[in-house]
Amino acid sequence: MSAKATTGNSRSIKVDYLTRVEGEAAIAVKLKGDQVQDVQFQIFEPPRLFEAFLRGRHYLEVPDIVARICGICPIAYQMSAVHALERILGITVDPSVRLLRRLIYLGEWIESHALHVFMLQAPDFLGFPDAIRMAADHRELVEMALRLKKIGNQLMIVLGGREIHPISVTVGGFHKVPTKAALRAMVDDLAWARDTSIAAARIVAGLEFPDFEQDYEFVSLSHPDEYALNEGRLVSNKGLDIDVSEFGSQFMEQHVKHSNALHCRLRERASYLVGPLARFNLNFGKLPEAAQQVAAECDVAPPCLNPFRGIVVRAVELVFACEEALRLIAQYEPPAAPRVEAPVRAGIGHAATEAPRGVLYHRYEIDDRGLVLNAQIVPPTAQNQKRIEDDLWHFVPQLAALPLDKITAKCEQAVRNYDPCISCATHFVKVERVP
Repeated sequence: MSAKATTGNSRSIKVDYLTRVEGEAAIAVKLKGDQVQDVQFQIFEPPRLFEAFLRGRHYLEVPDIVARICGICPIAYQMSAVHALERILGITVDPSVRLLRRLIYLGEWIESHALHVFMLQAPDFLGFPDAIRMAADHRELVEMALRLKKIGNQLMIVLGGREIHPISVTVGGFHKVPTKAALRAMVDDLAWARDTSIAAARIVAGLEFPDFEQDYEFVSLSHPDEYALNEGRLVSNKGLDIDVSEFGSQFMEQHVKHSNALHCRLRERASYLVGPLARFNLNFGKLPEAAQQVAAECDVAPPCLNPFRGIVVRAVELVFACEEALRLIAQYEPPAAPRVEAPVRAGIGHAATEAPRGVLYHRYEIDDRGLVLNAQIVPPTAQNQKRIEDDLWHFVPQLAALPLDKITAKCEQAVRNYDPCISCATHFVKVERVP
């Protein structure tokens, strides 16, 4: 729903719901002439209280509960949870279990990135209100996206039992692991997905991107041997380099009136950016050769400071995810046991993993019966909220001469650069000219 008004020097635009994002949010922008007076990323979806739901539950229940936070990235929540809880219990998983965890996470990246690149963000660049109407002129592109997403989902089914809220992930490993034959049955589809992702990256690299760059502080996990997913240190391009357990000393959450999701910020330097652009800029050298070559062909390289070119980076990460999945399947040998058990002990554990949208931090405290005393979950969208607002502060002034509908569309597109998952963050656009 939208309403527009023009009175003298005042103009206003109101879009009640930002479309092509997961969840419910709006953005209010106030302009005076070509100067921005205020920007608010308003998450009005009701709080979902997952951290409170977890209190008093046994730690073995946690992976199944947190998977319900998001239907698009349940693996991210499960992985952050099991790693944090295993730190408390002193569990080290079998190398084959570690491989399978990386593999199921790649399935989630494939389905999530395919959805965002082609179904949620591409319509902005190609001038369509949604993917359904885009399909009339770009049928092959939409069909390609749907098959890519289906392949990612199938990988999650093989490993997790189902694609939505998988049921096999548990503390110490899996309830059930796949056979070599079950995984190798995915090879042809994943090879198609890799080749298709390469073609897709070349397609999106040819789109027109606004001339907009910012001096971001990028934050992501960094691993010495691989493009980080489940393990690593938290690093940034401005000097951050910490163990995940130090998250609370460097980052802080704060409530703002206009959002039902807490804003997370660096204590000393305010807003920062997590997600594909951060991973790409901080970990480019860990990408496989095929992904680096595609990036070069697409003329995207670190430092990439234009958030609109994030669609190309996501496509490059699709190439990585497919290539890495093929590599892991070729190496897979079933573990001697699908799960490692350990005696319950009280303690506090921290973990962060790389969800499709960026760093996802979990902290748990359990007692000597294995019951959760406290939980803290900091999703990627909560971390990016302030950065989204900062982008609009700098982006909107260059739109001031455009018609109202163009300003609105560009603001929505700027928000969708981040692929915000608003339901995750809560556990559209209003632009107004003022005299």
